Amino acid sequence: MNAESKPQENYEISPRFSQTIEERILRLESDAAADERLLATLENEDHIRRHRRLVAVQMAEALRMRLFLERSTKRQPPART
Repeated sequence: MNAESKPQENYEISPRFSQTIEERILRLESDAAADERLLATLENEDHIRRHRRLVAVQMAEALRMRLFLERSTKRQPPART
């Protein structure tokens, strides 16, 4: 069974957890943008290479978390009677 035919799992998460993930995504993307701007100040090729990798990892993690949120549904609070 390849990845394309693998059934996707759906997760039910709390609204608070969803918000925490959304905040983390924004932080990762913001950090990646700041690190990308910092690249212009680096001179050493090794530092530049590692810094580019850092930016790529931050963006990949943000994407992974966004995909998780897309597959998730927010749990509804219990109905009060």
